[in-house]
Amino acid sequence: MIAAWCLGVVALFVGALATRTDLARREIPNTLTGAGAASAVAVGLVVDPGGEPVRLAAGAGAGGLLLGAALLRPGGMGLGDVKLAGVLGLCLGPWAAGWALVVAFALGTLYGLAILARHGVRAYRSATLAFGPCLAVGGAVGVALTVL
Repeated sequence: MIAAWCLGVVALFVGALATRTDLARREIPNTLTGAGAASAVAVGLVVDPGGEPVRLAAGAGAGGLLLGAALLRPGGMGLGDVKLAGVLGLCLGPWAAGWALVVAFALGTLYGLAILARHGVRAYRSATLAFGPCLAVGGAVGVALTVL
Protein backbone atom coordinates (compact mmCIF):
# COMPACT_ATOMS: atom_id res chain seq x y z
CA MET A 1 0.00 0.00 0.00
CA ILE A 2 2.90 2.37 0.70
CA ALA A 3 4.10 1.85 -2.88
CA ALA A 4 0.75 2.99 -4.27
CA TRP A 5 0.85 6.14 -2.17
CA CYS A 6 4.45 7.03 -3.03
CA LEU A 7 4.05 6.33 -6.74
CA GLY A 8 0.70 8.12 -6.68
CA VAL A 9 2.41 11.26 -5.44
CA VAL A 10 4.83 11.06 -8.37
CA ALA A 11 1.96 10.58 -10.85
CA LEU A 12 -0.05 13.49 -9.42
CA PHE A 13 2.95 15.82 -9.32
CA VAL A 14 4.05 15.05 -12.87
CA GLY A 15 0.44 15.27 -14.09
CA ALA A 16 -0.05 18.67 -12.48
CA LEU A 17 3.14 20.08 -13.99
CA ALA A 18 2.33 18.56 -17.38
CA THR A 19 -1.12 20.15 -17.27
CA ARG A 20 0.36 23.54 -16.51
CA THR A 21 2.89 23.46 -19.31
CA ASP A 22 0.60 21.82 -21.85
CA LEU A 23 -2.09 24.45 -21.34
CA ALA A 24 0.41 27.32 -21.39
CA ARG A 25 2.73 26.22 -24.22
CA ARG A 26 1.04 23.21 -25.82
CA GLU A 27 3.98 21.00 -24.96
CA ILE A 28 5.06 18.60 -22.26
CA PRO A 29 8.83 19.01 -21.77
CA ASN A 30 11.19 16.06 -22.00
CA THR A 31 12.82 17.20 -18.76
CA LEU A 32 9.51 16.71 -16.96
CA THR A 33 8.70 13.30 -18.39
CA GLY A 34 12.31 12.14 -18.04
CA ALA A 35 12.47 13.21 -14.40
CA GLY A 36 9.03 11.68 -13.81
CA ALA A 37 10.09 8.36 -15.31
CA ALA A 38 13.35 8.30 -13.35
CA SER A 39 11.49 9.18 -10.13
CA ALA A 40 8.87 6.50 -10.73
CA VAL A 41 11.49 3.83 -11.31
CA ALA A 42 13.59 4.93 -8.33
CA VAL A 43 10.62 5.12 -5.97
CA GLY A 44 9.30 1.80 -7.27
CA LEU A 45 12.63 0.09 -6.71
CA VAL A 46 12.80 1.39 -3.15
CA VAL A 47 9.25 0.73 -1.99
CA ASP A 48 8.24 -2.30 -4.12
CA PRO A 49 11.12 -3.81 -6.10
CA GLY A 50 9.16 -6.98 -6.87
CA GLY A 51 6.48 -5.00 -8.69
CA GLU A 52 8.91 -3.08 -10.88
CA PRO A 53 8.86 -5.44 -13.89
CA VAL A 54 5.06 -5.18 -14.10
CA ARG A 55 5.18 -1.38 -13.81
CA LEU A 56 7.88 -1.20 -16.49
CA ALA A 57 5.67 -3.25 -18.80
CA ALA A 58 2.71 -0.99 -17.98
CA GLY A 59 4.79 2.07 -18.82
CA ALA A 60 5.86 0.56 -22.12
CA GLY A 61 2.30 -0.50 -22.90
CA ALA A 62 0.70 2.85 -22.09
CA GLY A 63 3.37 4.79 -23.95
CA GLY A 64 3.24 2.33 -26.84
CA LEU A 65 -0.51 2.70 -27.19
CA LEU A 66 -0.26 6.47 -27.50
CA LEU A 67 2.78 6.15 -29.74
CA GLY A 68 0.64 4.11 -32.11
CA ALA A 69 -1.95 6.89 -32.11
CA ALA A 70 0.76 9.50 -32.73
CA LEU A 71 2.18 7.52 -35.65
CA LEU A 72 -1.23 6.89 -37.20
CA ARG A 73 -2.01 10.60 -37.32
CA PRO A 74 1.10 12.76 -37.14
CA GLY A 75 0.33 16.08 -35.54
CA GLY A 76 -2.72 14.67 -33.80
CA MET A 77 -0.90 13.49 -30.68
CA GLY A 78 2.35 14.90 -29.38
CA LEU A 79 5.23 12.80 -28.16
CA GLY A 80 5.02 14.57 -24.80
CA ASP A 81 1.61 12.92 -24.35
CA VAL A 82 3.15 9.58 -25.30
CA LYS A 83 5.88 9.97 -22.68
CA LEU A 84 3.43 11.19 -20.04
CA ALA A 85 1.34 8.06 -20.60
CA GLY A 86 4.50 6.01 -20.09
CA VAL A 87 5.18 7.78 -16.79
CA LEU A 88 1.63 7.08 -15.67
CA GLY A 89 2.11 3.41 -16.51
CA LEU A 90 5.34 3.36 -14.47
CA CYS A 91 3.52 4.89 -11.51
CA LEU A 92 0.18 3.10 -11.66
CA GLY A 93 0.78 -0.36 -13.04
CA PRO A 94 -1.29 -2.00 -15.77
CA TRP A 95 -4.76 -2.04 -14.27
CA ALA A 96 -4.89 1.56 -13.04
CA ALA A 97 -2.96 2.87 -16.06
CA GLY A 98 -5.53 1.22 -18.31
CA TRP A 99 -8.32 3.00 -16.49
CA ALA A 100 -6.34 6.25 -16.61
CA LEU A 101 -6.18 5.97 -20.40
CA VAL A 102 -9.88 5.13 -20.65
CA VAL A 103 -10.72 8.25 -18.64
CA ALA A 104 -8.31 10.40 -20.66
CA PHE A 105 -9.75 9.26 -23.99
CA ALA A 106 -13.29 9.67 -22.66
CA LEU A 107 -12.53 13.27 -21.70
CA GLY A 108 -11.00 13.94 -25.11
CA THR A 109 -14.06 12.45 -26.78
CA LEU A 110 -16.41 14.57 -24.69
CA TYR A 111 -14.42 17.67 -25.64
CA GLY A 112 -14.70 16.78 -29.32
CA LEU A 113 -18.42 16.11 -29.06
CA ALA A 114 -18.94 19.43 -27.27
CA ILE A 115 -17.09 21.28 -30.05
CA LEU A 116 -19.11 19.42 -32.66
CA ALA A 117 -22.44 20.15 -30.98
CA ARG A 118 -21.69 23.78 -30.26
CA HIS A 119 -19.77 24.91 -33.34
CA GLY A 120 -20.41 22.34 -36.05
CA VAL A 121 -18.33 20.08 -38.25
CA ARG A 122 -16.00 22.76 -39.62
CA ALA A 123 -14.89 23.83 -36.14
CA TYR A 124 -14.67 20.20 -35.01
CA ARG A 125 -12.27 19.33 -37.83
CA SER A 126 -9.94 22.19 -36.99
CA ALA A 127 -10.18 21.98 -33.18
CA THR A 128 -7.14 20.97 -31.16
CA LEU A 129 -6.89 19.73 -27.61
CA ALA A 130 -4.07 19.83 -25.10
CA PHE A 131 -4.28 16.14 -24.15
CA GLY A 132 -1.92 16.40 -21.16
CA PRO A 133 -4.69 17.61 -18.82
CA CYS A 134 -6.88 14.69 -19.89
CA LEU A 135 -4.04 12.31 -19.08
CA ALA A 136 -3.49 14.03 -15.74
CA VAL A 137 -7.15 13.64 -14.78
CA GLY A 138 -7.01 10.02 -15.88
CA GLY A 139 -3.87 9.59 -13.82
CA ALA A 140 -5.62 11.05 -10.78
CA VAL A 141 -8.43 8.52 -11.26
CA GLY A 142 -5.81 5.79 -11.53
CA VAL A 143 -4.17 6.96 -8.30
CA ALA A 144 -7.54 6.93 -6.56
CA LEU A 145 -8.13 3.36 -7.76
CA THR A 146 -4.76 2.20 -6.43
CA VAL A 147 -4.87 3.83 -3.01
CA LEU A 148 -8.53 3.34 -2.12
